[in-house]
Amino acid sequence: MTRIPEPRLSPVAILELRPTQMSVGLLEVQRKRAQWKHLPKEGEERYLGRHMVPVVLGPSNRLYLIDHHHLALALHEEGIEHVLTVVQADLSHLPRKLFWTVMERYCWAHPFDAEGVRQPASAMPKSLLDLADDPHRSLAGEVRRRGGYAKSVQPFAEFLWADHFRQHMTRKLIRRDFQQAVTTATEHARHSDARYLPGWCGVEHD
Repeated sequence: MTRIPEPRLSPVAILELRPTQMSVGLLEVQRKRAQWKHLPKEGEERYLGRHMVPVVLGPSNRLYLIDHHHLALALHEEGIEHVLTVVQADLSHLPRKLFWTVMERYCWAHPFDAEGVRQPASAMPKSLLDLADDPHRSLAGEVRRRGGYAKSVQPFAEFLWADHFRQHMTRKLIRRDFQQAVTTATEHARHSDARYLPGWCGVEHD
């Protein structure tokens, strides 16, 4: 596998980037849109330079986004057409089936739908615009920001937390009263039942 750490100097169209996950938390996307709106005009270019998105070169020389799906979608919805990318690996020579196997082995793909159910690689969306909304992923992001658990380098950590919260509360509850859902989820996050999750910072119970 060839690693190419240098960023691409020419901008890449956001809608040309292929997703490597099936869902996002739309409230997370909205939060990132709000951050962008509050940037001074002169700070936008600097922001984009600091937030180059990591990609893998895949079959047919397509670029597969392996992180920052929420950011890329937020920027698109704010009218930004291009981002700078950092190519993490060149897997363009692999047949498609082996490509997805390798991607998952390196934790560069998350083939689970918005209900946390595993799907075949063929079901992976072809565009960021096709990503489904997972309210539990929005919940997981907000619980982390409020100190319910620590940020982790574990790939797709927030999705693991989303799956945990999925066992305790419904989508309907999250959508009806998001703030109450965050309070309840934070309590679940600190319980010893969640100690298997990345970033857990609760208290062990005897």
